[in-house]
Amino acid sequence: MLIHLIAAARPNFMKIAPLYHELKKRDGLDPVIVHTGQHYDLNMSDIFFKDFNLPEPHIHLGVGSGTHAHQTGSVMIAYEKVLMEHSPDLVVVVGDVNSTVAATLAAVKLGIKTAHLEAGLRSFDMTMPEEINRIVTDSIADILWTPSPDGDQNLQNEGVAPERIERVGNIMIDSLEMLRTEIESLNTFSDLGLDRASYALVTLHRPANVDHPDSLTALCKLLAKVCGTLPVIFPVHPRTAAKIKEYGLSSILERAEKLLLTEPLGYKDFMNLVMNSKLLLTDSGGIQEETTYLGIPCLTLRPNTERPVTVTQGTNRLCTLTDIPSMIQTIASGDFPEGSIPDLWDGRTARRVADSIERRL
Repeated sequence: MLIHLIAAARPNFMKIAPLYHELKKRDGLDPVIVHTGQHYDLNMSDIFFKDFNLPEPHIHLGVGSGTHAHQTGSVMIAYEKVLMEHSPDLVVVVGDVNSTVAATLAAVKLGIKTAHLEAGLRSFDMTMPEEINRIVTDSIADILWTPSPDGDQNLQNEGVAPERIERVGNIMIDSLEMLRTEIESLNTFSDLGLDRASYALVTLHRPANVDHPDSLTALCKLLAKVCGTLPVIFPVHPRTAAKIKEYGLSSILERAEKLLLTEPLGYKDFMNLVMNSKLLLTDSGGIQEETTYLGIPCLTLRPNTERPVTVTQGTNRLCTLTDIPSMIQTIASGDFPEGSIPDLWDGRTARRVADSIERRL
């Protein structure tokens, strides 16, 4: 059985890796990695193949950057050609990037069975391009593998037939456990001059936070202020780095004594920083899950999250710029509430997905 695993952006590579290795173990299942090329910077994509011991992509579409419409259309056109030449038995898409919805559309229109891993997540914020991608993908994919009960409920509320929905757990936890021994053996945090559980780790890249001069200026000033409480390390996303330069904000960050800026990091180095941090400040999605699993406080600079279980059950809290200083003080004083690990976030999601494929197909 030929199975295409679609990889496009940084989080996708982490999600397909455990599934690829699990499928390779099983007789009759032949996984093929399709890299759309949506992220083409080495530190943002290719290094993840090395970290997770993945082979070079079997198929590379080479789409590159562009507007949402350009990326979506380019992936559809390029992937349709692949599908017409070598039709798989199943296309598996993950996450919520433009390539997710584009590959699903291309496959469904050719009558090829599709499955969405990490289905059912909703922020209920239609200003987020990712939300549109999630809704469209879930509305047309044949199999919807959800990570948590809220995903099941969201799909049911949208009228999805129950037989299309199957809760399998969180594949990101599989990725973490797959490399945990290697991650813990690293000294990334100490090599950067940091002490365990004494620093804040920051990731920021969402348009709402970094695309406007006023919001990004306020963020840079906030980071400089946070350094007065504890050291801050900030691996800068290429998008954010470009905006900092465009708006002339580099001097604000350079003057902050305890603020360390780095290039984007590979998964193992980054997770070593996560595991040894005091707290995370982020606008990312996946980190909310990893910090919940690890029991590390996470402040998410967003008005909503498509992963509400990380707030209701885990260690994640939504916040605004004005909330952050007081919340950091709360964390530093040890008063931040402990969370718990959601059901099926146990490192065995890939196994359940492979079982589902064998049972359904």
